[in-house]
Amino acid sequence: MFTCCLGCCGDGGTGHLPLKEMPIVQLDTHHMGTDVVIVKSGRRICGTGCCLANAPLHQNKSYFELKIQSTGIWGIGVATQKVNLNQVPMGRDINSLVLRHDGSVYHNNEEKNRLPANSLPQEGDIMGITYDHVEMNLYLNGKNMHCPASGIRGTVFPVVYVDDSAILDCQFSDFYHAAPQGFEKILFEQQIF
Repeated sequence: MFTCCLGCCGDGGTGHLPLKEMPIVQLDTHHMGTDVVIVKSGRRICGTGCCLANAPLHQNKSYFELKIQSTGIWGIGVATQKVNLNQVPMGRDINSLVLRHDGSVYHNNEEKNRLPANSLPQEGDIMGITYDHVEMNLYLNGKNMHCPASGIRGTVFPVVYVDDSAILDCQFSDFYHAAPQGFEKILFEQQIF
């Protein structure tokens, strides 16, 4: 007599185990400001405040995008879970490094860099973000803006914020533009190994 020690025989003898679905990177409704609204399967943010994505940036080179659906006050970048999700604009403390709607990049209440004056994002534009655990870089409609910024420490997550009628759609996969060479979509920790 043989007994099954793998637990795979309780399915009628087919020997197949159901596959566990991999989680999807999206905006995290458990880590958002009190006046934020998240819709479109965790991809669209509107209202007022900030929201972190549900996956930290563990891999060496991460890429994500946002599409500006409606202008207003907005920002995108990276932040730790200690960031104040009700404070707009972000970049006022050590817990966030963000591009603001006016083209400035802020961390710890200090302007770290600025997009060229003729390259301010407009409604319909796609902003891409790369992060390699040292430096954040910005891409406008697939073009490198050569606007690096650094300074944030610790485990960071993608972050977006909105105010004044801004609406942003986040893309954590199926990008509008190809990720820059060596960068890839955000992976959950168990997908890295």
